[in-house]
Amino acid sequence: MRIPLQVTFRNIDHSAVIESTINEKAAKLDRFYDRIMSCRVVVEEIQHRHHQGNLYSVRIDLTVPGKELAVSRQEHADAYVAIRDAFDAAVRLLEEHGRQLRGAVKTHAEPPTGRIIRIFPESDYGFIKTRDDREIYFHRNSVLDDVDFKLLKFGTEVTFIEEQGAEGPQAARVALAKR
Repeated sequence: MRIPLQVTFRNIDHSAVIESTINEKAAKLDRFYDRIMSCRVVVEEIQHRHHQGNLYSVRIDLTVPGKELAVSRQEHADAYVAIRDAFDAAVRLLEEHGRQLRGAVKTHAEPPTGRIIRIFPESDYGFIKTRDDREIYFHRNSVLDDVDFKLLKFGTEVTFIEEQGAEGPQAARVALAKR
């Protein structure tokens, strides 16, 4: 960290042991992302409950180049558990931020779409014409449960997953396209 760790106590007396625990956990954050510029931790007693004990809240604000990451309130009756949970969440945030910077975040591409150009209901199969003018075979078993095979007709727009079948490309998981 480039700027020293800042620890703030609210509605609670300063505790050297809690601050030491926070310092240890904050030092370990550099292992997960080495470009942390600053880290601010707020430990707060948010409720004083006479019968059940106190409730502690921990908030962590991290500054990394170009972005601020925040772990909002991690609450627990035990201050050390709240600190542990907050730093675990901070590790997950830093790892996710690092993945985003590397471009390693998974994206779910939309399935390809096409139109039914031939359908043979009595034989339980048909063909889909893709956007790049290829013909893809599909069978009744490939049509998802929420679509009745009998309702499919010429020109119906569908989405599908393309697989390589024994005799060429075929469609799996055929569904009506969302409009």
